[in-house]
Amino acid sequence: MKLIVGLGNPGKEYQNTRHNIGFNFLDYYVDYKGFDKVWTKKFDGLYLVESINGNKVIFLKPHTYMNLSGNSVRKVMDYYNIDISDILVISDDLDLLFGNYKLKMKGSCGGHNGLRDIENKIGSTEYKRLKIGISNDKNIETKDYVLGKLSNSDKKIIEDLYKELCPLMDDYFELDFTDLMNKYNHKNR
Repeated sequence: MKLIVGLGNPGKEYQNTRHNIGFNFLDYYVDYKGFDKVWTKKFDGLYLVESINGNKVIFLKPHTYMNLSGNSVRKVMDYYNIDISDILVISDDLDLLFGNYKLKMKGSCGGHNGLRDIENKIGSTEYKRLKIGISNDKNIETKDYVLGKLSNSDKKIIEDLYKELCPLMDDYFELDFTDLMNKYNHKNR
């Protein structure tokens, strides 16, 4: 069983913000796969259970707000007895150029409060990540920047990136994660 977590903040005021890249990509991928888009409200979030290649996959959008994302992740892990090695967290990343991405096997939160809370609640940094670059404008306070709306040109770049990331996600369910990183990480712009 796999747990795919897309990070973001609930509420209309946060739609189309840089910090909601994880939510948005999860929605895009679920649509791409043609899954039933009826999300269930439980575990302090919205979740969807699907079968991919005969394996159960849980898609989760924590609704605890970004800084408490770990609460929702921990509840799903405990309920379904999911191992840390079967978790993939999708988040925005200030250190990657806008429209780039990077797969990581493990590591520190890199200052991302949602990842920090997940690490605190699950007691490990050994979970897999798909980081989507949003760049970093040093002229804008970080909080205001990540909660800022995407411009129309940014939305186009991100939508094109989501199209590229769908086959990556398909391969995630087929390949060893090291092979997945070798196949995709070098393709960044």
